[in-house]
Amino acid sequence: MAVSTDCHKAQQDFPKVLILKPISFLAHVGERHVASNKFTFLKAYESSLPLHQFLSTHSPSIKAILSSVGTPITADILQLLPEVGVVVTTSVGLNQVDLPECRRRGIKVANAGSVFSDDVADFAVGLLIDVLRKVSASDGYVRKGLWATKGDYPLGSKLGGKRIGIVGLGNIGFAVAKRLEAFGCSISYNSRKRKPHVSYPFYESVCELAANCDVLVICCELTDQTRHMINKEVLSALGKEGVIVNIGRGAIINEKEMVQCLVQGEIAGAGLDVFENEPDVPVELFAMDNVVLSPHIAVFTPESFLDLMDLVMGNLEAFFSNKPLLSEYGD
Repeated sequence: MAVSTDCHKAQQDFPKVLILKPISFLAHVGERHVASNKFTFLKAYESSLPLHQFLSTHSPSIKAILSSVGTPITADILQLLPEVGVVVTTSVGLNQVDLPECRRRGIKVANAGSVFSDDVADFAVGLLIDVLRKVSASDGYVRKGLWATKGDYPLGSKLGGKRIGIVGLGNIGFAVAKRLEAFGCSISYNSRKRKPHVSYPFYESVCELAANCDVLVICCELTDQTRHMINKEVLSALGKEGVIVNIGRGAIINEKEMVQCLVQGEIAGAGLDVFENEPDVPVELFAMDNVVLSPHIAVFTPESFLDLMDLVMGNLEAFFSNKPLLSEYGD
């Protein structure tokens, strides 16, 4: 009993990693797999105290924050936690983190790096094939018994030979490009800057990219610059035969204008894993057979959760050991 008590007391003395809201990957992998002899997790959501009071009470011992997509790390929160030296996130995108405030305070930030790249790229290709070949729509047609009563379902469109425009040629965008190249597609891209290591045609304007493509695949981060970057002008440039796939963030697309374009037939279809006001989805999309919807799950597989666990724990262990972070974010 004494050993157990001493162990518990030692853990109480460990520096704390703050978790503001439940994080899905912890539930999937099991918390026993994320134990450490360098820190312990402090879960604000399990306390009955108001958040401001909770943070003020525990502030001296909180040295790090572990956050997910739905957990904003704001300047107000960081102001209450002067001892925090790192924010580790479970996502690739960092729009939930006040990066300028982190820079100002000298707080390091680590994201999910390339952990999700392959799974998200696979999903993007799956969404595109589904939209073009009408997989989900024809599945519903068969299940409703319409094949027997109404005959064959309208044909879909071939993937091979399509001109694909990648918006954001980072780890995920590049993985999408390589997969679609294998299908015989031609690739071009728009990114913050030209990538010297790739031979794909580069377009500085996303509107110009859209005008020269059959498909736009959105892979970039959500920032002040990319919010509503895909608007009616871009979608009109994509054209009536064009398809858009979004596995980035919902607000990169002006959702209202995209819905209008789909309703009016100004683009041919969409594959959407992300939405502007999740979990709310525009009801107009539900009745559209040319639109494939998924609930922001492109990044999630059991395998990716295990890889994420290793990366998150590796980043935290590195920070508390004064070693370089495994996936430190740099602008």
